[in-house]
Amino acid sequence: MVLGALGSLLALEPDIDVVATAADGDEALRLVKTLQPDILLTDIEMPGRSGLDVAAEIRRHGLATRVVILTTFARTGYLRRALDAGVGGYLLKDAPSAALADAIRTVHQGGRAVDPTLAVDAWAEPDPLTDRERQVLQLAGDGHPNADIASHLHLSEGTVRNYLSEAMRKLGAPNRTAAARLARDRGWL
Repeated sequence: MVLGALGSLLALEPDIDVVATAADGDEALRLVKTLQPDILLTDIEMPGRSGLDVAAEIRRHGLATRVVILTTFARTGYLRRALDAGVGGYLLKDAPSAALADAIRTVHQGGRAVDPTLAVDAWAEPDPLTDRERQVLQLAGDGHPNADIASHLHLSEGTVRNYLSEAMRKLGAPNRTAAARLARDRGWL
């Protein structure tokens, strides 16, 4: 319902053409590769690939499509990860529709459009985790034992324990579950 309403709302703008809608991240990536739109408007959490994953794939493949994320997640960690993935816009769903259309235009012209309050907050709370700590913590938070994490990431169990210990230390968490929860709450996972 939200997807259809958003598409209809944007289609009312005289200079914006909605060429497709997608129900999940995998379909969005397929459509971007096929249709090569100027802008992809996506959320962070979707079935299949996340919006961050789709943005990273678009960048990795060198596609010209620019990405704008529209989400409920006012988390600085997500914003920083989005910018690292090459996202041009990051707005919250409670923004006025005119702000969304303006953001799409700004990103289309090569600029950035980021929720101003979130942008200021992002510089105050940097993500302390390394990419590998994030991967290990993500799997641990999903309930995987160290042996499975080690196998999945091609690491030794001792190395997995070291990454988990370091992540827990950085986050001030008493255990891996608490560390994963804290990292998720801040948008770092």
